[in-house]
Amino acid sequence: MPEATTNQIERPDGRVDLVDLSRVQRSVLYNDDLAPVPIARRTWTTYNYAALWISMAHCIPTYMLSAGLMAAGMSWGQALFTVALGNTIVLIPILLNSHPGTKYGIPFPVYARAAYGTIGSNVPALMRAVVACGWFGIQAWIGGEALNTFFTSIIPGWHGLLGAGFQGHSTTEWISFLLFWSLNIFIVYRGMDLLRKVENWAAPFVLIMTTLLLAWAVTEAKGLGPLLAQPGKFGTLGEFMPVFIPSLTAMIGYWATLSLNMPDFTRFGRSQREQVIGQTVALPTTMFVFAAMGVLITSATTIIYGEVIWDPIKLVGRFSSPLVIAVSMFTAVVATLAVNIAANVVSPANDFANAFPRLIKFSTGGLITGVLGIVIQPWRLLADPSGYIFSWLLGYSGGLGSIAGVLIADYWIVRRKALSLEDLYLTTGRYGRWNAAGIIATVAGCALAWGGLVIPFLRPLYDYAWFVGFAVAAGVYLVLAGRRR
Repeated sequence: MPEATTNQIERPDGRVDLVDLSRVQRSVLYNDDLAPVPIARRTWTTYNYAALWISMAHCIPTYMLSAGLMAAGMSWGQALFTVALGNTIVLIPILLNSHPGTKYGIPFPVYARAAYGTIGSNVPALMRAVVACGWFGIQAWIGGEALNTFFTSIIPGWHGLLGAGFQGHSTTEWISFLLFWSLNIFIVYRGMDLLRKVENWAAPFVLIMTTLLLAWAVTEAKGLGPLLAQPGKFGTLGEFMPVFIPSLTAMIGYWATLSLNMPDFTRFGRSQREQVIGQTVALPTTMFVFAAMGVLITSATTIIYGEVIWDPIKLVGRFSSPLVIAVSMFTAVVATLAVNIAANVVSPANDFANAFPRLIKFSTGGLITGVLGIVIQPWRLLADPSGYIFSWLLGYSGGLGSIAGVLIADYWIVRRKALSLEDLYLTTGRYGRWNAAGIIATVAGCALAWGGLVIPFLRPLYDYAWFVGFAVAAGVYLVLAGRRR
């Protein structure tokens, strides 16, 4: 057996962690993808984090988010207020959970070992992974739709070229979906450096192309006046609130996934200041601006076509110019590809690797994510806006809010930001295999957040699922864990 060697792991704040590397590397909890990132490999700057959020926000689901609120009956002002407030709220847990990533260079599943135990961390990691798989499938289907629309514009008879297909979609639609799916997996196997490069140029490109689509919408609708005059269906506060509350929760649920696993990205950051500024500047502003574009374009569809078209892929498909369709769909493919890998592959790939460190590498975890993304049947979730917003986003937010409550209470209050880096990789370390407090608190948060689905008198709590899960889980954890470290 090799002699133990103690290495100094430097942090961005200048402090040093002493880690017995030979002991850690022999642990069943260790592999290279989960290891702390050394200072020399921490190359992400303020711009990289801003570009990450800009590219993730500039995507079709963000557009559909605000457009879906209007399709549900909100006015443009109500929809934008809901989006802005939700993204401002969710920025708080995002920043709180980003801190340990930069401080210790660790990914989300390793960070979760402190609150849940080294084996128990698989509970939140796999819960997060399942949601990410669903999102991967949704984004892959949207990207496939964009490819299909692109092929339709350049290949005569493309839609019926290979037969009727199944489940209401032609064979060529399924082929387009699988092509886009394969492109995602290819980039996953190339690694995080390629992802960073894609994010850097995709962000401004997508914004420019969406601005051109907005210019077309304003021109066709004869100015902004008719767009902003489109009324909502809710004339009174009493009519508005029953839709506003679950919609706000859904807005938070939209980024509830990233509010947990931002350490997967901030572990590559050069300093806390850079990651905080990059995220704070980019997330709320970008979501608001892009949502506003979606709202205005959706308002224009009502004037131009006499109906609300909430899916931009279907909107562009109505254009007559093959060149316009081709350029627009290329933009959609780039946007969807960038956000899908960043938001929906990095985390579950690490999460699956955390469950079986010796068997699953990052690339293998990405492939598992892709397969499960197909199994979840995303084409059903995107059939209408109510299923996308009020079933999918609202539903899972309660579970992820519960995890966020436990993580933040443990790191910021119980442990006061102090973690033992070496023990996070050892089953015999101070964090143990299971932390019952973390598991019990998460179950309690989920029970109350989701209880309304089966217990009628708890139904109002379901509309606040993320808030209920977060508050209950954090409170229960603090009671069970106390202020010990």
